[in-house]
Amino acid sequence: MTATWRQLGVPGRAWLALAALLAGASVAAWWLPTAQLDWQPELALAQPWRAWTAVAVHWSEQHLLANLGAALAVAVFGWAAPLPLRAAGAWALAWPLTQAGLLVQPALAHYGGLSGVLHAGVAVASVWLVVTARGRARLIGATVFVGLLLKLLAETPWGPPLRTGTGFDIATAPLAHATGALAGVLCAALCLLMARRQRPVPRR
Repeated sequence: MTATWRQLGVPGRAWLALAALLAGASVAAWWLPTAQLDWQPELALAQPWRAWTAVAVHWSEQHLLANLGAALAVAVFGWAAPLPLRAAGAWALAWPLTQAGLLVQPALAHYGGLSGVLHAGVAVASVWLVVTARGRARLIGATVFVGLLLKLLAETPWGPPLRTGTGFDIATAPLAHATGALAGVLCAALCLLMARRQRPVPRR
């Protein structure tokens, strides 16, 4: 067990492990009944596990494959950074909060997919680089963060809960991208603040 934790402590590894968990769960759930897993606001309190299991639900093969490809991209981003265990912890914390944020739109009766949590991962990674990195890495983080904001604004998540004509063979829920990004920013900020407070004070 100790050796496992040490391996996850290697920068980038915990991030890869979490990305693999999300992708693996999505593939495994392809053959499971979605009605028991997807996010449904009316069941948020009675069946809170849906805040976690909803990421594994995909409504079409195109939906699944697109999110698996995006998960790979987010995994590579975190590995190349490389992001520490705390950053992966922030992403894991943002996982259920992404779906919980959808409570602001009760008209979205069902939601499933990785995209919201992947947006959370991008937000965590970019904020982490902006705050902790230097030089080119910080510039990359800032560029990704600005690009993420522009993407969210273009999607107008404050509009109708479902959108069609976005290139997918299913309706999409832009609000999930926004709640994911917001959860990612907040969780990254919280974990960075905790790390700063736990940092030993240098002796004089």
